[in-house]
Parts: sequence; structure tokens; C-alpha cells
Amino acid sequence: MSPILTLRDATRDDIETLFSIRTSVNENHLSREEMAEMGITPQTIADIIAESPCIWLADVDGQPAGFAMAIAEEACLFAMFVLPQFEGLGVGKLLLKKAEAFLFAQQPTIWLETAAGSRAANFYQRHGWQPVGEQDGEDIRFEKSRPAAVKQ
Repeated sequence: MSPILTLRDATRDDIETLFSIRTSVNENHLSREEMAEMGITPQTIADIIAESPCIWLADVDGQPAGFAMAIAEEACLFAMFVLPQFEGLGVGKLLLKKAEAFLFAQQPTIWLETAAGSRAANFYQRHGWQPVGEQDGEDIRFEKSRPAAVKQ
């Protein structure tokens, strides 16, 4: 039987789950301390959740499996992470579609940064994102433009 994937807006009750997912990934791993140094704390995430529905949590058979976070004002896919045990089930694709739809409703061109040569970089390229330049020697910036409307 195929796993059941569901997607929903994250709430304040999900903050610890979001941090647990973020600190459990294999690539681009950051500790809670490293995130705090970057200004990413439970309080900043709570403030973001209160301001806009821009963080989504994906579940597989009722278990948290991954999340995505977008920043509408910057047209940025800020974060997307899937727990290793749920990779390959379509969780990333589901999260990416949700984040893209959210961002394209506000901006014609969206962007993200990820580690050059990473599995994430390959994933984004497979989903139509184009590399547009290196950021700080380790990261690469990707952009994607809103698809043109189909004429009937």
C-alpha cells in the first residue's frame, strides 16, 4: 500500500517538529546553536507563522516528514528539508509545488540558494530551477520563472 502524503500549514504547535526535522537532515546540517547564531529561533519562527501562512509541514502516514518555508516579500524559497527516512516518497516534490504556487502568486520570478553540487541542487534542477550564479563560493543561486498562462 502506498504511503499517504498530506500537507498543511505549520502552526506554533509544530515549531519543535520543524527544528527536529531541520537538525536531522544529512546534507546542509545545522545545529540549533548554529541556527540561533543566524537569528533562527523558536520565537522568530513563531513570529513568522503568526504573520503569514508560509511554512508547510508534510506528513507521511500521519508522521511529520518534511517542511518548506517561503519568504513572499523576497520571492524566496528559504528552506525545504525532508527527513532521511522519508526521502524518495514525493515529500520534497509536494512541498516544492506548494511553495512555488505560494511564491508565484506574488512574484513572477522566485529564487533559492543551496550548496553547489548537493543532492538538493540536483533536485531543484530536475524541477525546472535554473542556476544563475554562485553566492559565496559554496552556495549557488537558482531562479525559476512563473510559467506562462496557457491559452485555450
